[in-house]
Amino acid sequence: MIGAAQARTVGILGAGQLGRMLALAGHPLGIRCRFLDPGEDPSAGAVGECLRAPYADPAAIARLAEGLDVATFEFENVPVAAAEALAARVAVHPRPAALAAKQDRLDEKRFLRGLGVPTAPFAEVSSRAGLDAAVAQIGLPAVLKTRRDGYDGKGQAVLRVSADLDRAWAALGALPLILEGFIPFERECSLLAVRGHDGAIRCWPLTENVHRAGILHRSIAPATGAAALTASAERHARAVLEALDYVGVLAIEFFVHAGGLLANEMAPRVHNSGHWTQDGAVTSQFENHLRAICGLPLGDTAVRGAAAMINLVGTIPDPAAILAVPGAKLHLYGKSPRPGRKVGHVNLCADTVAGLGDSIARIEGLL
Repeated sequence: MIGAAQARTVGILGAGQLGRMLALAGHPLGIRCRFLDPGEDPSAGAVGECLRAPYADPAAIARLAEGLDVATFEFENVPVAAAEALAARVAVHPRPAALAAKQDRLDEKRFLRGLGVPTAPFAEVSSRAGLDAAVAQIGLPAVLKTRRDGYDGKGQAVLRVSADLDRAWAALGALPLILEGFIPFERECSLLAVRGHDGAIRCWPLTENVHRAGILHRSIAPATGAAALTASAERHARAVLEALDYVGVLAIEFFVHAGGLLANEMAPRVHNSGHWTQDGAVTSQFENHLRAICGLPLGDTAVRGAAAMINLVGTIPDPAAILAVPGAKLHLYGKSPRPGRKVGHVNLCADTVAGLGDSIARIEGLL
């Protein structure tokens, strides 16, 4: 645990937009961020020192660690070995074990089930015959997914009829796979929670999400009519946080089905569905993540009325048109537009969820 006077430099594995927003949240607190990322011209490079090297480079890990007070990571596909190598030199939060629990979808589902967190039915698939057996067990429709490295809808195929199996196997069968039951969900929600060094836990309101082509399109908080669901989601989040002795922000995505929650996946980091907290919460997810890992008191997670976030994917509308919408806050990532790429988001705030409707419609009309 780091005292407030000492919390000055945070190392971050990854330098995408999440790292960028962490660094921006750190500046008012006197916290500087240093990044390690193999990419050219990463988003966070504009707001902090960025070392360009592979995550597996021991010399780069050593350079990153020099003078750090604490370290973290900004996305869950950072190699566990890199986080462990960094943890040998400086405290890393969340612990690398949280990465390991997340990176394999099969391990993740087993971990959640072991804590009593309900999920969709699932089965391991390691051969073409094993796919047939898994379908016989789970039924159709189902979703075949790679166990590792999938995000934003990548690495998965929906199986609706038996004829889909050969096509899906041809596309994905070279990799370790998991078959999950297809859930006819009523809506998708997520819960973001933060845990400090002292074990204190705070949760933001349950957030309702809409995806398009596997990519998050819109989030609204608080989710409507979700009091009972919120209590359940917070209970599940607490179980995960405590089992992992977790420090920092954690997100869990849920399907709302048959009046209850089924966990879809967890993210051991700040999360896209929590971007609304930058403008719509007393304390943003980014600030609270830094507070947590630096041993500072956690901030209030209450929403100020109601808030929405709309992703900008593939293209950036005219900023002037966005900013002409009352209350709109534009957050750009410094990334060149291309199909399927998240290049920014817009946050909106209102007194009530109903009061967000006109502003959401105007922003979506610009997309």
